[in-house]
Amino acid sequence: MPRRSYDHYCALSRALDTVGDRWSLLVVRELCSGPRRYSDLFADLPGISTDMLAARLKDLERDGILTRRKAGPRTSTAVYELTAAGAGLRTVLDALSAWGTPLLGERRATDAVRAHWFALPLGRALAQRIAAGTVTVHIGESVFHYVITETGLSHHDGPAAVADLVLHLDLNRAIAIATGAESLADVLEDRAR
Repeated sequence: MPRRSYDHYCALSRALDTVGDRWSLLVVRELCSGPRRYSDLFADLPGISTDMLAARLKDLERDGILTRRKAGPRTSTAVYELTAAGAGLRTVLDALSAWGTPLLGERRATDAVRAHWFALPLGRALAQRIAAGTVTVHIGESVFHYVITETGLSHHDGPAAVADLVLHLDLNRAIAIATGAESLADVLEDRAR
């Protein structure tokens, strides 16, 4: 299938030619915290078909956004991970997440949800309260951690080897913090009690 293009000599147009297709940025979101197997991506992208996921992975690999490698020397299982160019999209995802947070409204009965989808807004809330450090967040079964520095923050799968702060949240509280309905300061106060 020929690649679609806006055919505009414009940086935004060229960016959208690369990552503007349906599901592309959500695949990147899934890879922001680390490498994932195809089955993990499929499980965490409810509503995507196997054909669409395979096509997006192939397109993003062709365009240098992600790479595909074997999970180990004795396996045919592949893992996908972001390249430096793909990791550069994290700031774009963060900006879109900040812009889209007020649009969330009430959760609909048909809305899928995964705890790690709140990593970007939770990271923003943490970075506003903590100048630097490592924070592990548990939301139900999901565990990820942040590394916060003066130059920004990143999030990663699993707990930090050594964390300055460990938070245990249920999904509703994580959503409340992410949407601004509850402040992180309140959570930290509750934790100190």
